[in-house]
Amino acid sequence: MRPIIFLIIISFFLVSPTQLKAQAERHDKGVFKPYKNEFFEKIKESIKKFNTPEKKEKKYFKMDFTGLDLPKSIDEFTKYWYNPPISQGNTGTCWDFSTTSFFESEVYRIYKKEIKLSEMYTAYWEYVEKARRYIRERGNSEFGQGSEANAVPRIWKIYGIVPEEVYTGLKPGQEFHDHSKMFAEMKSYLNGLKESNAWNEDEALATIKSIMNHYIGEPPAEFTVDGKTYTPKQYLKDVVKLNLDDYVDILSLKAKPYYEQVEYKVPDNWWHSDVYYNIPLDDFMNVIKKAIRNGYTLAIGGDVSEAGYDAEYEVAMIPSFDIPSDYIDEDSRQFRFSNHSTTDDHGIHLVGYMTKNGKDWYLIKDSGSGSRNGNNKGYYFYQEDYVKLKIMDFMVHKDVVKDLLKKFNR
Repeated sequence: MRPIIFLIIISFFLVSPTQLKAQAERHDKGVFKPYKNEFFEKIKESIKKFNTPEKKEKKYFKMDFTGLDLPKSIDEFTKYWYNPPISQGNTGTCWDFSTTSFFESEVYRIYKKEIKLSEMYTAYWEYVEKARRYIRERGNSEFGQGSEANAVPRIWKIYGIVPEEVYTGLKPGQEFHDHSKMFAEMKSYLNGLKESNAWNEDEALATIKSIMNHYIGEPPAEFTVDGKTYTPKQYLKDVVKLNLDDYVDILSLKAKPYYEQVEYKVPDNWWHSDVYYNIPLDDFMNVIKKAIRNGYTLAIGGDVSEAGYDAEYEVAMIPSFDIPSDYIDEDSRQFRFSNHSTTDDHGIHLVGYMTKNGKDWYLIKDSGSGSRNGNNKGYYFYQEDYVKLKIMDFMVHKDVVKDLLKKFNR
């Protein structure tokens, strides 16, 4: 017998029956493990790097603030009550955040009551009304994320308002608002209606609401706060209690007749509101100074894209290489608006003031992302020259401008 065959036979007889049974009855267990293929990940990273062109650093021409005596903290300002700044996230709803904040401050000024209202409730119904007009105008009306300060009281008069706690527009675990996909879907749907000429208003608005309900939730028709049940209109009447007709929109443009109510012709004024009180620039600035020194805050709107606008330093100024202070007047203001270097691109809340080196500085509460890159999160400091040249309109309580309103016929 060959040695190898002999060894196999001997090995077979040396294995006990118990061992053979144990091997036959082995029960393996499974575990969950993350997928790993480190070399393949390296391949993909190399391919991505090879196919991605080298990104060149983009630089912007900005004002050099080195050595300037600038405000450093919100504590330097005389300010009035407002809710802490919050972020609008990835949305175009600055008009909503700033004006809602303004009305919250008004509730406190008048009633000494602190409330937090839902921005997304207003945004939801504003989208519905934009879609309604788009349909009725057969696609010839603006449908965007932006709007104006006076959209807020207009929506509240129709739909009421709710507190933040009952409608946030955020899904569980979602930290920041994001309307990018929602807006793109609504815009695509409305564009499709225009292409197909299918203008069924009820059906279209139901679809718009369905899209928003998916992304930000359906706003409540009824809710309970502090043991009491309200509808949104009841909450506006019984809790907020503001007379929305007490608030006026002030504009200063040389292209329009002064002391007349006019239309503010910008895309965000999509419903062509013509209730703006147009006043000379000196009056415009005097009203701001008077309001903020007498306990009133203002919802303001204008341009935030200048060389003297800087998130790191948290300031907005007009560089002398742009235009010297003494030359900022109604002509230089109108010139920039007419050539579109001044645009209506951001709404903010003016909540305080200070005087430094003979100039007013204004404390600005800002919901935009840029305001969270400095030391004072959610704020900017605007110098009065910047406001004079680049802020186009504001909303304020009519008591501040009652003398000026007497000059208007309408």
